[in-house]
Amino acid sequence: MTLTIRDDARREIQKDVDALTQYPRYFNIKVERAKTYFPIIDKIFEEERLPLDFKYLVLQESALIADAVSVSNAVGFWQFKDFTALEMGLRVDKEVDERMNIYSATRAAARYLKKNNFLFNNWLLALQSYQMGGGGVQRSVGDKYNGVRHMEITSDTYWYIKKYLAHKVAFESAVKGEPQVKVSPYAITTSKRLSELSAELAIEESLLRDYNKWIRKDQIPSDKAYAVIIPTGSLPTEFNTLHIASNTKPDVIEVKPTARTEKKRFNGIMAIQATAGETTVSLAKRSGIGISEFLKYNEIPIDHAVVAGTYYYLARKKTRSSGESYTVRAGDDLWRVSQQTGVQLKRLKRYNKQLTGSLKSGDVVWLDNTKPAGTNTLPVLEPVTEETTVIAEVDANSFFNWAIRPKETSVVSVVEQPPLVQPEPDTKTIIKTDTSGLAPQQDTSVEQPASHMVKQGETLYAIARQYNVAVTDLVEWNSLDLTSGIKPNQVLTLKPVSKEEIQPQSSQPQFIVHEVRESDTLYSVARQYNVTIKDIMAWNKKEDFKIARGEKLKILTQ
Repeated sequence: MTLTIRDDARREIQKDVDALTQYPRYFNIKVERAKTYFPIIDKIFEEERLPLDFKYLVLQESALIADAVSVSNAVGFWQFKDFTALEMGLRVDKEVDERMNIYSATRAAARYLKKNNFLFNNWLLALQSYQMGGGGVQRSVGDKYNGVRHMEITSDTYWYIKKYLAHKVAFESAVKGEPQVKVSPYAITTSKRLSELSAELAIEESLLRDYNKWIRKDQIPSDKAYAVIIPTGSLPTEFNTLHIASNTKPDVIEVKPTARTEKKRFNGIMAIQATAGETTVSLAKRSGIGISEFLKYNEIPIDHAVVAGTYYYLARKKTRSSGESYTVRAGDDLWRVSQQTGVQLKRLKRYNKQLTGSLKSGDVVWLDNTKPAGTNTLPVLEPVTEETTVIAEVDANSFFNWAIRPKETSVVSVVEQPPLVQPEPDTKTIIKTDTSGLAPQQDTSVEQPASHMVKQGETLYAIARQYNVAVTDLVEWNSLDLTSGIKPNQVLTLKPVSKEEIQPQSSQPQFIVHEVRESDTLYSVARQYNVTIKDIMAWNKKEDFKIARGEKLKILTQ
């Protein structure tokens, strides 16, 4: 279908585009949401054979806020009223509201648009019916545009259509590239509590709730298969908040710190001390990092019992230490040694294969692979115990969210504490030696396997535990579709694939030739070969939608 936009309508649309892009901060937050959710929407639209351009409608309807509610009580991503949602097969009750499920609601929206296109044989009228209903469109325009393949957009065109075109123009070029947050649908067919799923996938329960607001209670029911949305990546602070515009200046409120935060550097890596009653989730939140990263940095499971007084890392531990070895004390195990020295647990296991069973007081744990003779030394610990003044900005110009987010400023005071070992001097003497005659050191450590073949009965969770990686990492590294699960003999990559490892395909693209018939349109040809109109235009260097009988069109084979 082709549209001709007249100047009067173009000016109105441009005014809406300017309004949408006026505040870059708000615009970019919507762009990030679109980058996150559009892959799911595209996949469903392709399955339903719906034009992909309809995805911009969801930005117009809800700005991709799951629990958005309109003044007419329409709810969710695609703004369904309850009776329409039920008509389209969505469950809406006290336990579940699928209008807030991006997977279910998008499927329902696609079928609603298809149903109305079947009525009018005109996608533009199907779009208009999304706002005023099929009956409303029939009463408004009758059947004079049914089956029409070209329409003019003027100042008299229904406002909803012009608003949609403004969203398409504003966002189309901005939503390219990788998202900060990736999400995958995870099929659940049996009744399960969110806390159980959180533990199974090693994902913070509050994060699961944030991306699955359609679950109105703690239990996922078992009446049918539901797609639970699993996020990976770092969550932007304002990703799931509604925004309002205002010209008022932010108020600065001084907030007194509730407790002193004690930090130290172990092996050059910052760590934070746990306090009584904390969990992995609360400690990660206090540290200001995501739960997945926190668990990975400290090589612990989600159900790890946090020990008060123990230090937990805020960045990945190193593969070796500046100290040569560590002498075991009473109560130590290899993980505690790892936490005290800042050396990865898996590395300590490789460097110390001679240590079997429980560690005994006096055992020597090597902190690198060289095992030189000499005096055992501990890595330097750098105290960073600090009291901070915290300010929080409550900015009415940003988002409709009254939570105060603290932001640390300069250190007010430093409490000196005696170091556990002799600290390094302030000045260091650098001795240069000629190493040209020395043989290069060889790392004889055994590396973790690069891949794993799935065995019968294995789950992603079990494999992740086996190799001490996060479930979400396995999903991302292997581009897994969680709805399909994993299968026996499937090979999983256990580390990120570097760009150098991705080799370009050497084979040349293969084209077939389609000769245009009298009844052909670009749309019908695209449907015939299951490609897009944009693709056909690009392959044939066409600048418009016109085709002529007998014209030869190149089509790339799939």
